Amino acid sequence: MRVDWACVSWAESRMLIWAVGLERIKMSTATVPELKQISREEAMRLGPGWSHSCHAMLYAANPGQLFGRIPMRFSVLMQMRFDGLLGFPGGFVDRRFWSLEDGLNRVLGLGLGGLRLTEADYLSSHLTEGPQRVVAHLYARQLTLEQLHAVEISAVHSRDHGLEVLGLVRVPLYTQKDRVGGFPNFLSNAFVSTAKYQLLFALKVLNMMPSEKLAEALASATEKQKKALEKLLPASS
Repeated sequence: MRVDWACVSWAESRMLIWAVGLERIKMSTATVPELKQISREEAMRLGPGWSHSCHAMLYAANPGQLFGRIPMRFSVLMQMRFDGLLGFPGGFVDRRFWSLEDGLNRVLGLGLGGLRLTEADYLSSHLTEGPQRVVAHLYARQLTLEQLHAVEISAVHSRDHGLEVLGLVRVPLYTQKDRVGGFPNFLSNAFVSTAKYQLLFALKVLNMMPSEKLAEALASATEKQKKALEKLLPASS
């Protein structure tokens, strides 16, 4: 929808923002689209019309407690990208020149330092929807908390820090008493491409969070966004 903003009043602009925002929530947040999962072997047989993206989820068991009472359980690393979106470390791999792992490690070397993943860390492949045909591969490796912290320190000194990567963040895998603080608030952020789906998928298949807790957090995040958009409307409307 194209809008001539020069001809739109302040009140009308708020109505448009509200309407468009709610529609986007319905399409992208209320239900995270189910992506078709394929095997690694099937992905490797895809033709040259397909692009391959490889990303890594690094995580560690965390025995700590927030405020001395809220279990942290796990620490999961994601990153803030140059475009303001959250995603996992990684990127596109040119299959003409690189294997999936070699291509992934090349990108990780630019953003994280010397960490290298192998085929043993492979977790999943999903076909993405849209005009571009992309198969998204996710790798996952469990580290110790000390190793995870070392990755965070190394990332600050990497070539891409402050450029394509604005910094690593830890995903808060807990929900506070208000049912919004923590993981639901985190899910309210904007994610790149399949990153939110991959996060939820990995947390489920790695038994890091029960399915019902994932669903509750996603529902709370959706409700929060709806309420925020509704506040854009004048009280009299």
